[in-house]
Amino acid sequence: MSVSDVEEAQKKSTRTRPERMQALATLPVFFKLAGKRAIVAGGSEPALWKAELMAATGAHVEVYAETFVDGFDALASAPPGGSVKLNKRAWSPADLEGAAIAIGASDDNEDAAAFAAAARTAGVPVNVVDRPAFCDFQFGAIVNRSPLVLAISTDGAAPVLAQTIRSLVEALLPDGLKRWVEAAKLWRTRGGQLGATAAAKRRFWNRFVDLAIDEAEREPREADFDALVRAPDKSPPSVAIVTVGESADTLTLRALRVLRTADRIFFDDDVPASVLDFARREAQRFAIGPDANGDANGGTTGAVDRIVDAARNGERVVCLIAGSSGRVEASCNALSRALHNAGLDMPEITFAPRLASDAS
Repeated sequence: MSVSDVEEAQKKSTRTRPERMQALATLPVFFKLAGKRAIVAGGSEPALWKAELMAATGAHVEVYAETFVDGFDALASAPPGGSVKLNKRAWSPADLEGAAIAIGASDDNEDAAAFAAAARTAGVPVNVVDRPAFCDFQFGAIVNRSPLVLAISTDGAAPVLAQTIRSLVEALLPDGLKRWVEAAKLWRTRGGQLGATAAAKRRFWNRFVDLAIDEAEREPREADFDALVRAPDKSPPSVAIVTVGESADTLTLRALRVLRTADRIFFDDDVPASVLDFARREAQRFAIGPDANGDANGGTTGAVDRIVDAARNGERVVCLIAGSSGRVEASCNALSRALHNAGLDMPEITFAPRLASDAS
């Protein structure tokens, strides 16, 4: 091996920083509207849906229209949250003063433009239904497991696609998860009991996630909190070997789960960059060479040693190996021997690429 080969191997084996975030068509944000004024201009079906949505957040919704479709009276008498007040008249610029959010639902471009201009003059974020040119923000397709809430956006390009994706996500998220998120809100207030350091707290929440996913259909109990707190501060050694196909689409849900909770990620040259996007930004990433056996010929001196050290320290380690490389079996065997020699009696977990028939 030449000097240049050694230098290149050492360069690849060093820790790499996460890629900078790619461009976003829109910024996903979540407004806290409880107790605040929300203005809705219009009495149509789209206005009715937006008024109900605003009320569900706890906002005090004021709706302005000369006529209202069926459903508004029922919404005003029994809103899902907050309050809904119907004003049987056209909106005026003064109505927007002091509002937290403004939504217009008008078929008239002139009225839509005037509403958007008045909202901006009042310093209120504005959305005009089906009028992207007049919008400061857009609504996405919503997956409601409140307080777990997901929003999906195509930047207005394909709303039907966003709704289809929402249906797919809803099928993957048990409704019971919302109970675990509610428990998490309560348990987060007990910060002193979760661990003495940031790393210990993160391990608590990693254990919480494992339990919440595995037991999503049942009610969380106080005994669950006690068990999570009493668990050893250092997690048992964890090394997952994930075999990656040609793209991130080949990852199984179980593989995504361990990748999202990894503290350290070792990946070879042939792993698509898109796969690393699923990791936590805080996770340390280490590029390794053609295999993971750590000898000079492989160009990854010390890679296995670092993996073993991380596992011994209770960190969650994921090794990403391209399935097309033909090195999966050799890498698994090398790691297995090293873990055994280090006295870490644990099986490595291997996830194969997802096949078309793999429903997981």
